Amino acid sequence: MKNQILPHDHGYNEKKVAEHMPTEEEIAGVSEAMKQLGDPSRLRIFWLLCHCEECVLNIAALVNMSSPAVSHHLKLLKSSGLIVSRREGKEMYYRTADTELAQVLHHTIETLGKITCPERTEKI
Repeated sequence: MKNQILPHDHGYNEKKVAEHMPTEEEIAGVSEAMKQLGDPSRLRIFWLLCHCEECVLNIAALVNMSSPAVSHHLKLLKSSGLIVSRREGKEMYYRTADTELAQVLHHTIETLGKITCPERTEKI
């Protein structure tokens, strides 16, 4: 947006802000992540996986959903880069991705929802 001429000058420093406005490509990942977390079920699953690594069956039990429904939500969260998985034998385990975006969204969820964050537990 550099060198863009605005139709009106309202004196709010729009030109300076426009110089720093992200492109659609730069913000696409954030947009996709927020779109996925717009669903209450995915938001709960994401929050859960911020605190522990779990398999589909346990996630389904914890969020009171069927395994196929949970698997669908996990696929969407994984494709948006918010969670990762690992295989141990026949079992798949899921956890939050170790990214700045995932950490910031986790913190935002807990701040806005006034949710107490338990200590993250790891499988030993």
